[in-house]
Amino acid sequence: MTYRYEIHCHTKEVSRCGKIPAAQIVELYRQKGYNGIVITDHFSPMTFSPVSVFQPQNYIDFYTSGWRAAKKAAPSDFTVLLGMELRYYATANDYLVYGVDETFLKSHGNLMTYYPRRFYQLAKKNGLIVVQAHPFREGMIRTNPKYLDGCEVFNGKNIGTDANEKAEAWAEENHMAIRTGGSDFHKLRDLATGGIETDRQIETNSDLLEVLKSGDFQLICGEREE
Repeated sequence: MTYRYEIHCHTKEVSRCGKIPAAQIVELYRQKGYNGIVITDHFSPMTFSPVSVFQPQNYIDFYTSGWRAAKKAAPSDFTVLLGMELRYYATANDYLVYGVDETFLKSHGNLMTYYPRRFYQLAKKNGLIVVQAHPFREGMIRTNPKYLDGCEVFNGKNIGTDANEKAEAWAEENHMAIRTGGSDFHKLRDLATGGIETDRQIETNSDLLEVLKSGDFQLICGEREE
């Protein structure tokens, strides 16, 4: 048996660009035959209010509200995990981070002030995986690979451009062991355009990290509905 997981997904509850409520996202992905999703809402200056943007660690209950709503809506055989898409102040790059939990998010101050080298050191101390999201999308700058575990080589929102092919070539050139894919789900037309497929069931963050590190998965490379 194979299992399908979306690992780049945004909810309406948290990401300002997200258009679909978390509970509906769960049902949509179940209908498409997926076995779980990783909620990677934006952890960026655009996410937080002017009051909270400089101390987001005090507003993690808000940040995790989409993930919690998805977990509440999901049946027992559908996995919902917490991840994040991190962006630092005054930058345009995005980083998918896997293995995070609420304790991590509350315990290390304002993560948007860390920047790649310092955050990567923190991630390694906490057993996390850091992947540069859509590294060849317009406005992105490729991060030094020594501060990454890998990159997202297939992004559903890049379909119709050469950005995914460039990302794959960059990952190959830099010998990146982890090469992920995801739909970058924000709205209905993004649904189930990406993700990973594996013969290993993922139920926890530890499971996800093991699968990504092992490379025991295939990318789901779909098409966007017009």
